[in-house]
Amino acid sequence: MKCAVVLFTSDLRLHDHPPLRAALSACEQVVPVFVLDDGIRAAGFQAPHRQAFLADCLTDLDEQLRARGGRLVVRSGDVVDEVGAVAHEADADEVHMAGGVSSYAHAREERLRAALDEQGRRLYVHDAVVTALAPGAVVPSGSDHYAVFTPYYRRWSQEEIRGTLAAPRSVRVPDAVRSQKIPSRKDVAGVGEGLADGGESEARKQLARWLRSGLGRYEQMRDDLAADATSKLSAHLHFGTLSAAEVVHRARSAGGPGADAYVRQLCWRDFHHQVLAARPRAAADDYRDRHDLWRTGSEAEDDIEAWKNGRTGYPVVDAAMRQLRHEGWMHNRGRLLAASFLAKTLYVDWRTGARHFLDLLVDGDLANNQLNWQWVAGTGTDTRPNRVLDPVRQGRLHDPDGTYVRRWVPELEDLRGTAVHEPWKLRRHDRTRGGYPEPLVALAEGHRRFERGRGID
Repeated sequence: MKCAVVLFTSDLRLHDHPPLRAALSACEQVVPVFVLDDGIRAAGFQAPHRQAFLADCLTDLDEQLRARGGRLVVRSGDVVDEVGAVAHEADADEVHMAGGVSSYAHAREERLRAALDEQGRRLYVHDAVVTALAPGAVVPSGSDHYAVFTPYYRRWSQEEIRGTLAAPRSVRVPDAVRSQKIPSRKDVAGVGEGLADGGESEARKQLARWLRSGLGRYEQMRDDLAADATSKLSAHLHFGTLSAAEVVHRARSAGGPGADAYVRQLCWRDFHHQVLAARPRAAADDYRDRHDLWRTGSEAEDDIEAWKNGRTGYPVVDAAMRQLRHEGWMHNRGRLLAASFLAKTLYVDWRTGARHFLDLLVDGDLANNQLNWQWVAGTGTDTRPNRVLDPVRQGRLHDPDGTYVRRWVPELEDLRGTAVHEPWKLRRHDRTRGGYPEPLVALAEGHRRFERGRGID
């Protein structure tokens, strides 16, 4: 009886899963497998919030497979060794998986292909599983990728996104293949109290609610920090419990300005993936070197710790950083403000902030996290690399009555209106009553320091 292995990575779903569909079409039996990868652990990417969310995703995936007569096989160790062992136990002819964009993903695919070739088995890597459009599907004349978002968006919008696939009705898994126990969220330490639930079942419910009651007001409300009016689907897209292609199709079917604005944000996700696929070193190196003289030393270290703990003295930045620690998630506008403050007002290397975000974000996607940080720091694809976001002005604009700040910074709960964004203007005994700190640096001073470091006349 012909058998195939399907290696799940960032595609933990049954709906719209091209590798699984291809394996089921070619073979009578299929082994769905997920490997708790030693390489990911060694690189420091196994953050508690993502571990807990992943445990939910794997549990749900196993339940969905069992409802169809199958099960999920979970292994720990080196991906190549474990997939090879599973393929041997199942006497599988072929292995299917989704393509990745990072240097680690590329190396993993090459190693796996070589190992399977030695065993006489074939590896099939499927594109446009993690993204709506495959990273190399559109390229500009004279280059291997788009370096500016707007022309990419124009081309992306003209392309036909592949059709979506239904979840399989049945999956037959051979009995001989062993599996270890699926991890549980309760076994993960250091998880914030507000971390959302993972898994495809929850993702599909959340998507349905968003399309029904959130998408229509997205264009008007997406930057309102207090309204919490974004989809919050980023973690599900990162873990692949939702298909980006399906989300694009369903949003477009809903129609309206909100849908257009939301699909544009999904395109940003594809944009960053195609940049990283073409330039894998951008995960760690400046995409565009600005010859920055980033601050170091004890003073910078003290500022970094204050930033991480939401103690900068700038309320909207501190609120965003505290939300990150509690929920493992942060509003996109908050991410922009927190990143701009660290990289440009404090003039600290963007990699320091990107690493901290990856340590806490449940949606900590390498392409989106690193390249968004580079965009804000001015070392990435931003066409205005020296722009600095003013946290006071941005707070007044996107949290005008201070609701968001008071939600996360209880020291300021007695303040109202714009005063919540300028607590340092109060008399000293009022300002220190709740223990809220003085600003780390005056905005004008931070701006001058940034311009000096970057060599701006």
